[in-house]
Amino acid sequence: MSLLKADEKELEELEKTKWKRVGKTLLKDWRLYTLLLPMLIFLVVFKYLPIYGLLQGFKTYNSVESVLDQDWRGIAYLLNIFRSGNEETAQFWVAFRNTFVNSMYGLFFGFPIPIILALFFTEIKNGAVRSVVQVCTYLPKFMSTIVTATIIIVWCRAYTYQSETVIYEPGLLQKWCEGLHLLKLDGENGHASIGALQSARLFRPIYQVTGIWEGSGYGSIVYFAAALGVSPANYEAAKIDGASKMQQIRYVTLPGMTSTLAIMLILRIGHILSVGYEKVLLLYKENTYETADVISTWVYRKVDTPSDQPLGIVAGLLESIIAMILVIGANAISKRVSNTSLF
Repeated sequence: MSLLKADEKELEELEKTKWKRVGKTLLKDWRLYTLLLPMLIFLVVFKYLPIYGLLQGFKTYNSVESVLDQDWRGIAYLLNIFRSGNEETAQFWVAFRNTFVNSMYGLFFGFPIPIILALFFTEIKNGAVRSVVQVCTYLPKFMSTIVTATIIIVWCRAYTYQSETVIYEPGLLQKWCEGLHLLKLDGENGHASIGALQSARLFRPIYQVTGIWEGSGYGSIVYFAAALGVSPANYEAAKIDGASKMQQIRYVTLPGMTSTLAIMLILRIGHILSVGYEKVLLLYKENTYETADVISTWVYRKVDTPSDQPLGIVAGLLESIIAMILVIGANAISKRVSNTSLF
């Protein structure tokens, strides 16, 4: 009993001095916590304060009154998304389908490319050559979205002006599409009458190919670091056993990267419904909405119209909830299958 009482007294003393110890820790490492302040301010301003705007999705829109003074409407806007026979509902589900399809294409085709690039980089023994190649593959990621979109537009179709006369000159991607007869050619000039980006059928392939070009190099950094973390002794043992280079990659490198691959896959699944609107907004046209319009661009158009703001807000919230469920599900599956999880 005396031991129990002593333990209780120690716990009481620890509770009493808790904030003193916290204060001493903050004063001791105040420089580190000062560096943490910008991130905390960013989270509060751009992540937590916008939550206040979600109330608009559950209240009757009134441009005169503030959000707190408006009447509650419940989940009427949310239910409106699921009602059939509504034009706005049809547009939303088209955007939802396009978001899911584009993301899945990016997952199946875009996820392996950075891994392959990282394995390729590990095989370049000359450090200078490897650095140059890596920098060249990283560069597209550091260009602004507007510059990237402009390059894609030029690749798809370009114009030159001579004496106020427009002379049509197809871009690189446009030539490939015409050479593969993916576009209907005009008999007069031997070129397609529309650009590749104006074709709803070609928008997804162009979006995916340019997305891989833009992000695969930068995405390979994590996998390259994971590949370098594999012990050289494992490679030596594999060589002694007579393993070829491909067998070393299959049985040594990839198993050594398993935890990194699992974490990155979970994060990628969480972004399945988070296709950025900037690039799509700059590239798509009204005649390509059928395959190009995604949830982000649909919400952007709705929020831009005051009367449709609540519907756009609720749609964005629904997208976030689905993404959260996907992350939790992918994490649970990964934890059960490979004992590797994000949380």
